[in-house]
Amino acid sequence: MSEQIPADKLVGSDRVLAVLAELARHPDGIGLEEMARAVSSPKPTVHRALAALRRAGLAAQHGHGRYVLGDEFLRMAFAHHEARPDHVRVTPVLKALCERYGETAHYAVLDGPCVVYRSKLDPAAGAVRLTSVVGGRNPAHCTAVGKVLLADALRTREAVRAWVDGRTLERPTERSIGTVEELHAELVRIREQGYAADDQENEPGVNCVAVAAYLTSPTVPSGAISVSGLAYRTPLSKLVGDLPAIRAIASGEELP
Repeated sequence: MSEQIPADKLVGSDRVLAVLAELARHPDGIGLEEMARAVSSPKPTVHRALAALRRAGLAAQHGHGRYVLGDEFLRMAFAHHEARPDHVRVTPVLKALCERYGETAHYAVLDGPCVVYRSKLDPAAGAVRLTSVVGGRNPAHCTAVGKVLLADALRTREAVRAWVDGRTLERPTERSIGTVEELHAELVRIREQGYAADDQENEPGVNCVAVAAYLTSPTVPSGAISVSGLAYRTPLSKLVGDLPAIRAIASGEELP
């Protein structure tokens, strides 16, 4: 997980990177004054940072004087994402899952208390808007992809407690896990059954099943693959009942 530097401690390259990160939060653009407030820095200093980013093609200024991410930044980001070994290998898997179930398929990795979605594929028709986006995060303890990865990483109650580290576990719905004991019991169950389920724990009306993905190692999960759908349309029991096929597709055994 990236280290957060307090805004009032930013200097030099840290400030330039903070400005770049802030630009990414404003797809419609951000003005100089607004940016200066966001990174708690004087306008002349922020203007110099923006100028450096513009020279590198990492930022641009449109006709209304607002700043956005530059095309060169987007080119590098998309080129890197498309060339990643896990992304290349997981794309046909997600496509096969989408086609089989008519629901959204994800590939995600664990990053501290969250999962980060590396890939997402929606069905050609009937897709629903989920909170997940490529590059976005959700709490690991209440998502199927997160729980299946935590089950591999946190093998004891003490490990679970150390991972929680005194935090209040976020509960997006009334079904979400909220304590160390609940999480430990859930991870034990996941190891025994070999998959994780999200029964409307992260989003009301949406359920999900996930299995570990071994895209870069035969023994260490590179991430997790899931199928998510509307509870009324694709009941959790249907996905759990079809786990042999989901596992076969995730391992590449049943790809077209």
